[in-house]
Amino acid sequence: MARERTFVLLKPDAVQRALVGAIVERFERRGLKLVAMKTTKVSRELAETYYLEHKGKPFFAALVKYITSAPSVAIVLEGDEAVAVVRKMMGKTNAAEAEPGTIRGDFGIQIGRNLIHGSDSVPTAKREIGLFFAPAELLDYARVDEAWVYE
Repeated sequence: MARERTFVLLKPDAVQRALVGAIVERFERRGLKLVAMKTTKVSRELAETYYLEHKGKPFFAALVKYITSAPSVAIVLEGDEAVAVVRKMMGKTNAAEAEPGTIRGDFGIQIGRNLIHGSDSVPTAKREIGLFFAPAELLDYARVDEAWVYE
């Protein structure tokens, strides 16, 4: 299995609802390593770059307005197949359809307030990590429990 890094953004609704700790705890308990984390107010410029693939779509302006409306928490996680693991843990994008036990299934109701973004591939993760973090902010270290998480 490939050790990967992935990007997670806890959106303004997760921060405003005080769910940051509960969500981060799920990732850590699963065995994912916290490589970087910071609270940030996403600027309009960053939001437009971050959501570039949605530019021109009818919901683009609302998406930018929402993500810039309040603080978010940017996170880099590391682990075997981290991209796939995080996406599975998040649940379906439409929180009303997300399975119980997933982040969105346990904490969300609507698609427009779905709490969390996670990269959909390793190349996307590299791009998104680069938008939110300088290389010096990404830490390399061994967790003391890694021998009990990975063979």
